[in-house]
Amino acid sequence: MARGGLAGAVRVARWADAALRPGRDGATPDGGGTLSDATAEGAADDLDLTPEQVRADWDTARLAGLVEVHGDSARPGWRLRAWDRDDSAVLRGWVALFDAWSLAHPAPDDLLPAAVAEVVEAMPQVLSLLQLSAGPVPVSQLLDLLEQRVTELRTERCEIPYGPHSAPTIPAPTTPALTTPVAAAPVLATPASISSEPATAEPATAEPATAEPATTEPATTGPDTAGPDTAEPAPAESTGPDAVSHVDAPLAALLDWALDALASVGALTCSAGQATLTPLGSWAVWVKLEQICVAAQSPAGHIEQPAEDMLRGCARLRPNAARAEYRAWLAARTVGSAVTELLDAARGEDALLRGLAFEALRVVGAPAEADVRAAAEEPSLRPYALLWLAEHEGLDPEDAHAVLTREESTWLWVDTAAAVADHGEAQLLVRHLESAMQPTVPALLDEVRAVGHPRTVQVLVALAAAHPDPALAKAVRRAAFQVHTGGA
Repeated sequence: MARGGLAGAVRVARWADAALRPGRDGATPDGGGTLSDATAEGAADDLDLTPEQVRADWDTARLAGLVEVHGDSARPGWRLRAWDRDDSAVLRGWVALFDAWSLAHPAPDDLLPAAVAEVVEAMPQVLSLLQLSAGPVPVSQLLDLLEQRVTELRTERCEIPYGPHSAPTIPAPTTPALTTPVAAAPVLATPASISSEPATAEPATAEPATAEPATTEPATTGPDTAGPDTAEPAPAESTGPDAVSHVDAPLAALLDWALDALASVGALTCSAGQATLTPLGSWAVWVKLEQICVAAQSPAGHIEQPAEDMLRGCARLRPNAARAEYRAWLAARTVGSAVTELLDAARGEDALLRGLAFEALRVVGAPAEADVRAAAEEPSLRPYALLWLAEHEGLDPEDAHAVLTREESTWLWVDTAAAVADHGEAQLLVRHLESAMQPTVPALLDEVRAVGHPRTVQVLVALAAAHPDPALAKAVRRAAFQVHTGGA
């Protein structure tokens, strides 16, 4: 289903890769990753489509990560390169499109932007109900749930309901609103298995309950409260039934738009006044619910710790266990804040944390690319960032070191040796010597001295102390002394 739904986007993305790459006839920069009229018409002629279809498929390709925009240019994404050989790339591409459903099918201009934003924020709960129902759900029931969730969001933010007749006033003391929390789905993006942005949710589940709209005397209208003893509304400034009608009408239209948008990306179907998740949509929502459970049950208990402490706690875990911990930690944070925190940890003095931070960033995946690309400009992070980018773009991890210059490889060798010296055993440091790309120890020592790593002296001293060959140990100590004194 995912391959079929994205087939048109893949076709246009591959056409662009072949026809618009530098050096090809007709390759013109359109700017901002958009298609010019001439380019759209050219693609339409070659692919036997209309220009409108080409633009729609191009936008889908961008949202699914098949095409990545960098500045004013677009290039094939790693998902496009891995499309034929990696089913996970296909699923991640579809989930990225699913997460961007509100962009794939924008709301009509006549709908209030604030109302659109509220519905986008509330829809995960609607999707959760659809997934838990495992079958058709009446749209009227979804509207009731959406109305309740929007009311909860406004109450949490202490906002006045939008509408032409609503006015900010001071609420009078009334009975608290009779609302009951319902099962919440995660926001439509996560960092781990689907490359998207996470959020926590309310764990409680209950049948949606509605409340009487809040009303008081005209001078003390309270739009966010309700109770059985509230006064009758005054006609001039009512927030009772009239105000609810102002809210209900756009919410119904907004729900129709949201369901149409989700249907356009293949997440659900609508017919006869009922909505049903497709198998692909049900799977995607289930994965997101599962990730909330992962976030709530951090395997090693590091979910609330800052990145540096979490990475230290994962240092002695096996790779699979460490990745599970990374996923749990990431699921409890937004992608942006998590990536920033991991890169800050990587900038510290501990080389072990530097390596572990980029392992955690591998779990984040595509959403971290822009920040990792920027980090490649920092000397201490550059080798790690280049390796991350190479693997992200589809290069085999065993071959990724080919993207590093000899100087960058030497710097990385010293940095890794510093991590081993600080946290490992002497035997591991001796074995690390064998991983150097230089053919001889004297050649290695010459390049290590030249690379200027701040931990060079400590690494060489530790290596000399650990190595069983007295002659080699002596040469290493001499090199450490030369670096320490600034000699040649």
